Amino acid sequence: MERTTCCIVGGGPAGMVLGLLLARSGVEVTVLEKHDDFLRDFRGDTVHPTTLQLIDDLGLAETFEELPQRRLNQVRVPVGPEGQFLTLGDFGTLSIKYNYIAMVPQWDFLDMLADAGKQEPTFTLRMNTEATELIREGGRVNGVRYRTADGRTGELRATITVACDGRKSFVRDLPELGLRDFSTPMDVRWFRIPRLPGDPAGAVAMIHKGSFTALIDRGDYFQVASIIAKGTDPKDRTGSVEQLNDALRANLPWLRGRELVRDWDEVKLLHVSLDRLRKWQIPGLLCIGDAAHAMSPVGGVGINLAVQDAVAAARHLAGPLRDGRLRRADVVAVQRRRWLTTVLIQRVQRIIHDNVVGPALRGSIDFADEVHVPLPLRLVTRMPWLRRIPAYLLAYGAMREKPPKSALR
Repeated sequence: MERTTCCIVGGGPAGMVLGLLLARSGVEVTVLEKHDDFLRDFRGDTVHPTTLQLIDDLGLAETFEELPQRRLNQVRVPVGPEGQFLTLGDFGTLSIKYNYIAMVPQWDFLDMLADAGKQEPTFTLRMNTEATELIREGGRVNGVRYRTADGRTGELRATITVACDGRKSFVRDLPELGLRDFSTPMDVRWFRIPRLPGDPAGAVAMIHKGSFTALIDRGDYFQVASIIAKGTDPKDRTGSVEQLNDALRANLPWLRGRELVRDWDEVKLLHVSLDRLRKWQIPGLLCIGDAAHAMSPVGGVGINLAVQDAVAAARHLAGPLRDGRLRRADVVAVQRRRWLTTVLIQRVQRIIHDNVVGPALRGSIDFADEVHVPLPLRLVTRMPWLRRIPAYLLAYGAMREKPPKSALR
C-alpha cells in the first residue's frame, strides 16, 4: 500500500498546474497519467492571457518563451461577396501585459510544467499509470486503485483525490455527482492544411452555404476546425476526401489550386459534448476541469477554464493539506468559487449553438451575403471599439483566479 497527501488523476493542464502549485506550497502530490508521454495531436493548444500571467507569476515566463509558439492577435471573418476581412476581436486593443493568445503544442506546455514539478521534492509524476477504481471506505474516498502499462496493479491512498482526467473520467458515472447533459448541434473535424506567405494571419472564421470553418494560423500550416452537423461524419467518410477539399476551396478562395487533405486518416473527429456535474465533490474526492464540466470548443476556452479551476483548488486546498487540517468545507469551496463562471460560460456557448452554429449549418447565416450577417457583426464594422469586448471575454473569461502566494517565484 502506497500513500500520498493529494492524488491527482490525469496529467492534463488542470492536473499538472494543480500538482505544481500544491508541491510548491509544500504538499505531497502524486500525479497519475495513463500514457507514457503527453504527445497527442489536436489537443487544445490555446494558452490564454490569464494562463500566460500565471506562468509569469510562477517564474516560468522565460522557459515558456523558448517553446515553439504562434501568437494569435486577431479574430477575423471574411464578409460580403468580395470576402473583405472584418476584425471581430483585436487583442492588441487590450491594456494588459499579455494581449494575445499563445498557440503552443500542448505536449510542450505539459512537459514544461512536468520539468518545473520535478524540481519540487514533494512532487511525483507517474506515467503509464491508469487509475481504474476509487477506494471507498467508511463513506469516503481514500485514494485509487491503479494499473500500469506492464499490467502491475496497486493502491495509492490519499487524503484527497482530484479527478482531472477529462470528460471521459471514470468518476463521472457516480450517481451522487449528478451529470447534467446539454444537447449540441455539431461535431468538429480537426486537420491541418498548408499555409503560405501572404495567407491571412491570426484566426479566420467562415460561414458560407451551410458550412462553418475556422482556421488558426500556426505558422507554416493552418489548424482547421470544420464544424459539421452532429452525427454526419460516418456517412461523409464513405465518400472521397476530395469533397472536403472542394468545399474548402469553394469557401476560401486563397486555397484554390493547392493540395490540402490527402486522406480521411488525417481528419480527426471531436464528438462535441456540453455538460457539467451538479456536485463536483464527495468526501475525499474533487473533480475539476473537463471532469467537472465538459465545454464546447466554441471560443476555445476549455483549457483556460480548467487551469483556472486548478488555481482556485490550489488556493483553497494548499494550506489545509500542508497543515493536515483539510475539512469538507475547503473542498466544497472550490465548486462554490468556480460554479457561476462555469454556468455563465456554458450558457453563452448554448446561446451561440442555438443562434449561430445551428443556423449556420442550416444555411440561415451566410457571411458571403451581408443581408444574412448577424447584426452584432455588422455593428462591429461601424463601431470598431466593440472589438474589445469579444477580445476581453476570450482573453479573461468571467473571472481570473490568483494562485497561493506560497507557489509564486
